[in-house]
This record gives sequence, structure tokens and C-alpha cells, in this order.
Amino acid sequence: VQLQASGGGLVQPGDSLRISCAVSGSDFSIHIMGWSRQAPGKQRELVASVTPGSVTNYAAIMEGRFTISIDNAENTVYLQMNSVKVEDTAVYYCSGVFSIGGSPTATTVWGQGTQVTVSS
Repeated sequence: VQLQASGGGLVQPGDSLRISCAVSGSDFSIHIMGWSRQAPGKQRELVASVTPGSVTNYAAIMEGRFTISIDNAENTVYLQMNSVKVEDTAVYYCSGVFSIGGSPTATTVWGQGTQVTVSS
């Protein structure tokens, strides 16, 4: 199982941006997917998570500006970021917990991250 994040870039404060995370591989099932972010000099923090049933959870600091969603047919997770702020600048990482190859043990997989820079 591999995760490929994309869609990051340079945006201005107040803009909107959607980043994506595509899951590839075979013989897997998704337990939960999530986005985390890491700003320079700071620890990685959870942004949001979503289950295949679209049950979502958000970090309180997102203040309702971000929306996570999942496309089960495409095995892709999205993070819609609205009214972005300078402090949203970070590398955004997607991750997921999977069952792979019928194993009873859940496996966590991380993607490579996509840079989001908010600057005027």
C-alpha cells in the first residue's frame, strides 16, 4: 500500500485549496485515513481523520475551516482548506490504517507529504 499526496502549493491568506491523497496497492481495506501537518520547527499535529463510512474528526484548531472527505471508489482522501491563514503553512501528510492481505494486524502507512505555503 502506498499513499501519494498532491495539490499543495503557494496560496494567499483567505484563499481555498484542496489537497488529495491517493491510495494505491492491492488486497487492502481502509480502517481510517487522516491528514497531519508539520510546520517548520514544530511537531507534527493531526488535522483531521475520516473513515470509509465518512465519520470525521477534526482538531479543534481547524475552527471549521477544513473539510476532510473520502472517495471510496477512487481510494482517495481530500482535505478542503478554506480561509487559509499564514499559520496553516506546513507540510501536510496523509496517513492511513489498513488491513493488508488479510492480515489480522492493522498497518499504518504514511505518504510523502505535500507543501502548503500561505503567504501574501
